[in-house]
Amino acid sequence: MADLTTFIAGLPKAELHVHHVGSASPRIVAELAARHPDSKVPTDPEALVDYFVFRDFAHFVEIYLSVVDLIRDADDVRLLTYEIARDMARQNIRYAELTVTPYSSTRRGIPDTAFVEAIEDARKAAEAEFGTVLRWCFDIPGEAGLEAAEETTRIACELRPEGLVGFGLGGPEIGVPRPQFKPYFDRAIAAGLRSVPHAGETTGPQTIWDALTELRAERIGHGTSAVQDPKLLAHLAEHRIPLEVCPTSNIATRAVATLDEHPLKQMVEAGALVTINSDDPPMFGTDLNTEYGVAARLLGLDAAGVAALAKNAVEASFLDAEGKARLTAEIDAYTAVAGR
Repeated sequence: MADLTTFIAGLPKAELHVHHVGSASPRIVAELAARHPDSKVPTDPEALVDYFVFRDFAHFVEIYLSVVDLIRDADDVRLLTYEIARDMARQNIRYAELTVTPYSSTRRGIPDTAFVEAIEDARKAAEAEFGTVLRWCFDIPGEAGLEAAEETTRIACELRPEGLVGFGLGGPEIGVPRPQFKPYFDRAIAAGLRSVPHAGETTGPQTIWDALTELRAERIGHGTSAVQDPKLLAHLAEHRIPLEVCPTSNIATRAVATLDEHPLKQMVEAGALVTINSDDPPMFGTDLNTEYGVAARLLGLDAAGVAALAKNAVEASFLDAEGKARLTAEIDAYTAVAGR
């Protein structure tokens, strides 16, 4: 596994399911907590390890929102975004579609234009310095209801930052039915954005069907419960609708009991287009390289198999044809040399 770990570390990669605030490293979270001493978030990076141990999905959301509350002005937003790109570059992530929740910041008083300008400024600076290309998927925090849906849709469609490619739906699934968000997804899709809702992480297959039929999902965030419905799994495989799988996240939030019980292998055996992602990496004590190692173990992959997973992410991305061809060629060239 040591050689495979080295191979994964150098492998050019794309990531499609990774959250903006959830990607804040302990160093950055601690720095932000020190800026805002009224927060309950620890200011010691080592103490954050215990802070980021979750009892269940509801507790995870509670802790996640406490970190969101540390992002209070445009400078905080820019710092966070730029440092995420730095961490991605260290992992040889060439391209990432970052899930961003504007409503979480605008409701805390950051003007929408200032928020958009901050992420765009950081995106451009990071690409110039690190070479990592960031794109945005603006998502509705489902627990905040239709007010949040309206605000997210307005910002996405009216301000429309250059890096914005997708429109999603996150937060708790239980008690937050997907169909109510159909009008907002219709507007976003009409504006040219791609539909990428979370579904089937902590609820059953019907949530995934709703995401497909009501929200016109082009990818499914998590989708772990798809294996409970053979018809659904066959539909996803036949139509090449990608699943954004985040193994360690699913264990940390108790969506899946253990890694050995994770449905990843069933998804692959059914022919589904699977991508590997880190979700909220520092909160879950992981990163994308680690997730590829987990997937390699669960699927029994060698270097060529891991490279094929990396190419799945490129195929499932919203890169243009030229960008996909370029990154695929880079993966192939690396594998030809390092994968021997």
